[in-house]
Amino acid sequence: MRRLALSVSSLALVFGVAMGANVTTALAADEPTLSEEAFEESKKLYFQRCAGCHGVLRKGATGKSLEPKETRKLGQKRLEKIIAIGTEGGMNNFDDLFNEEQIKNLATYIQMDVPPPAEMTLAEMKERWKVMVEPKDYPKKPMHNRNWENFFMVILRDAGKVGVIDGDTKEIVAKINTGYAVHVMKESSDGRFWYTQGRDGRMTKIDLWMDPPQLVAETQIASDARDVAVSHYGEWKDKYVIGGGYWPPHFVILDAVTMEPLKVVSTRGTNVDGEYVNESRVAAVYNTPNAPTWIVAIKELGQLWQVDYSDIDNLRIEQINSSKFLHDGFFDPTQRYFQIAANASNRMEIMDSETRKHVASIETGKMPHPGPGANWVDPKCGPVAGTVHLGEGKVTTWGNDPKGHPDKAWKICYATETDGPGLFIRTHPNSPYVFADQTKHPEPEVQQSIQVIDKKTGEIVKTIRVTEQEKALAVHSEFNKDGSEVWVSVWVRGGKKNWLKGEIVVYDSKTLEEKARIKGLETPTGKFNVYNRVHHVT
Repeated sequence: MRRLALSVSSLALVFGVAMGANVTTALAADEPTLSEEAFEESKKLYFQRCAGCHGVLRKGATGKSLEPKETRKLGQKRLEKIIAIGTEGGMNNFDDLFNEEQIKNLATYIQMDVPPPAEMTLAEMKERWKVMVEPKDYPKKPMHNRNWENFFMVILRDAGKVGVIDGDTKEIVAKINTGYAVHVMKESSDGRFWYTQGRDGRMTKIDLWMDPPQLVAETQIASDARDVAVSHYGEWKDKYVIGGGYWPPHFVILDAVTMEPLKVVSTRGTNVDGEYVNESRVAAVYNTPNAPTWIVAIKELGQLWQVDYSDIDNLRIEQINSSKFLHDGFFDPTQRYFQIAANASNRMEIMDSETRKHVASIETGKMPHPGPGANWVDPKCGPVAGTVHLGEGKVTTWGNDPKGHPDKAWKICYATETDGPGLFIRTHPNSPYVFADQTKHPEPEVQQSIQVIDKKTGEIVKTIRVTEQEKALAVHSEFNKDGSEVWVSVWVRGGKKNWLKGEIVVYDSKTLEEKARIKGLETPTGKFNVYNRVHHVT
């Protein structure tokens, strides 16, 4: 049986970093133990499936604290049950991903002391920097005749790939190896280049003009990471790219052309309650269209950092207080106001990217999670935005036009009850509907369905059962270039044997009739239409 805590060298197998001498901690005779093999597997499973919500150090954020002082109170059997069937508060069931032995071992693992994660230096990042195609050798025009502005960039999560799908023909154009569990991708100002950020910290650059599209450069900016953004403003357009780390808690500025890491900035600091936080992770990063800045959401601090990239040697950062724990966000249609979920505070936080100040806090519901968000026009409230929630079946809609509708701005317009908690909400100006998934509900019938809300009435007009496959979830809607179609991912869980059962279902965005199914996709989740992302269509 394992009587020692994790060695630093074995931790490198999960986090992909080089480390030094072993560190061991003696365990008392009555403390939880695992065999070496079970410990290593549980450590890997925790990183892949748990650390995003509960933290590398297990101190909690979106999810609850899993430090030993908390987990040992619950006990082995209770922990096994929670891992297996999930909770009503938004935690997934994992009995379709893990077998009984893995669940048992993971329950034991989270009662053991936290293994010490490694830091990562700029020098180490540069050692991992690779250029596959020199910028001077990039094609001067597209090498194919496809309508690349209507390409969909699809995260094939568990396979560590990105799929490129032709939105016109529905053909899979390419599958490109990226980092593990890419969370999001961001585009160059013209949409030609796409930058991905994997959970394993691997950042990649993809050129859509090549035939087929391919990887041109990569590096690793952290051992656990989440988001990426490109500079889009003025003379700095497409000059820099930024990556945000969960661990180490920092952000990194890179040369957007070559992908060379240039600067590392720690995000450890004092939160809005005046407490020092060691694991203050970068939840998300966004380009601001109207200034040479990025917005960097520091999750545990409850702060939005507006980072001015006009002079990275003398970096200017404004720290805007909001609420904990920050997650995903999106801009209003004017691209001035940034709307972001502080999901553990049950709020949407609003900041003005031009004055660089916090302007409002809206209590929405239990753990809002808008993903890339949705903006539309309501007959009574004017321009509005909406979010689904991780913790309850509800879409909350608020006014977001302080200039044209000041009496409605940053106030709840209405709430729509759905069948279950979800992850993503989307719409398009050419569709009369808003689409909300219900991925976080434990019942297959609900988590495999999306709900369609009428923009005029705020009421659900249809529930679409996207799939009835075993161990499948319906997740993340995205529109094609002209908004005539909405694409929904079917993510089939349960290991490699099920990967290629994943598919994308295409619906007419007005009639809601099914038009096509794109099959053979490994665990598809988020997807991003090139034109809509470049032109900020939400």
